[in-house]
Amino acid sequence: MSENEQIIQSFIAAWQRLDAKELASYFDDAGCYHNIPAQPVTGRAAIQDFIAGFISTWTETHWEIISLVGQGDRVICERLDRTKTTAGDVDLPCCGVFELENGKIKMWRDYFDMGTYVRAMKG
Repeated sequence: MSENEQIIQSFIAAWQRLDAKELASYFDDAGCYHNIPAQPVTGRAAIQDFIAGFISTWTETHWEIISLVGQGDRVICERLDRTKTTAGDVDLPCCGVFELENGKIKMWRDYFDMGTYVRAMKG
């Protein structure tokens, strides 16, 4: 497994700790996080704030890696994100495309069906 693949594997595992500061630390200062159904978020501080808001109702999450492949600075990770929230629980199939530079995430594009997430929430 390449160093970049290991970084993304660690990043995926870190989500279960629900620590926005830790998760944002994986990004380059000018990194970008783009949940494809929504607008991109750029800059580590903005990403940290976005993640903190996004996970504010989450009580538990475990992201199961289905496949993870890398070539050079690009890593693709297919996952099943199993998340419990105060509004409902969801098993969300996702595919993330990561571009890394010097061991940090420069770009993360995450592809999933927002409807699956929204329908699982009770409120």
